[in-house]
Amino acid sequence: MRLAVDVMGGDKGPEELLHGIKLGLEADRELAAIIAVGPEAELKPLAQKIGLRDHRLEFQQASEVLTMDDKPVQGLRKKKDCSLLRAVELVKDGRADAVISSGNTGGIVAASTIRLRTLEGVTRPTIACILPSKTQAWVLVDGGANPECTPADLVQFAVMGSAYARAMFGQARPRVGVLSNGSEETKGTDLTRATVAALRQTELNCMGYCEGYDLFNDGVDVVVCDGFVGNIVLKTAEGLGRTVGVMLKAELKANPLRMLGALLAKGGLTSLRQRMNPDIYGGAPLLGLNGTVVKIHGSANRNALKHALGQCSRLVNNHLNDTIVQDIARATAATAVPASPSAST
Repeated sequence: MRLAVDVMGGDKGPEELLHGIKLGLEADRELAAIIAVGPEAELKPLAQKIGLRDHRLEFQQASEVLTMDDKPVQGLRKKKDCSLLRAVELVKDGRADAVISSGNTGGIVAASTIRLRTLEGVTRPTIACILPSKTQAWVLVDGGANPECTPADLVQFAVMGSAYARAMFGQARPRVGVLSNGSEETKGTDLTRATVAALRQTELNCMGYCEGYDLFNDGVDVVVCDGFVGNIVLKTAEGLGRTVGVMLKAELKANPLRMLGALLAKGGLTSLRQRMNPDIYGGAPLLGLNGTVVKIHGSANRNALKHALGQCSRLVNNHLNDTIVQDIARATAATAVPASPSAST
């Protein structure tokens, strides 16, 4: 297994991500190589500084960086030697099995789609995000790659999200729900109603609509929506989690008695924080491409990258893309409109 990491696009700088590479190499002795992509003259001294001397570490020269301020397509045209593009090209050329980046999300979608192209039968790639629930976790598709979608797009997202849930969680038949403003199938929009009708023709375990109550209450395994709605859900959940954390910390420090209670409950609070930490799942893969591409948060730390490296290995070893091609073919056949019979003369 050879994994490429764009170490230049994140908020914390390349040194933090090199620490993550170090952790990943230490955790998985079966990895053949991790390729750090960026300016070698900068990366090699940093690797030496942190004691990263593993022979499996390789470097790929890239002199430019696609920043968060760059417009994705225009930026890629101007910065042909950016680390993101060079990392994706390693997968295209067969020199790496997967790529991880914490850079510009739009740039990752554009570079990966242009260079790798979509899998057979897939119209658009989708970002799949894992979020915690009451006792388990669930998959959100689309997390922001496609703001405007057709019912056919959402059906494909559901198929890919279900395959991803099976690969990550070992679920035999994940429950798939279309996000709507109520559980009654008379609700929703033309898009959601048409999507549910199409999904019921496939082999997926379609539960119809799901609503906000279901997301964090173990009510659904794969949540399907367009990228506009999905990105709002994702950022709302992240913002609420941070706010609750700040409020809880303030309340527990309000007086000595509460501080004592917090000390007694430290183990439980630590466990809760770990369960709420999205880093433990790795990153968000861009499903539907001829290659494995994983996006980690712009502010991702070394532990997030470590988990993302393990996630990439798992997806490649489980042959997720082969499964997606097969599942997409069956879903397309099931939802195809039959040809009209010829009129008799």
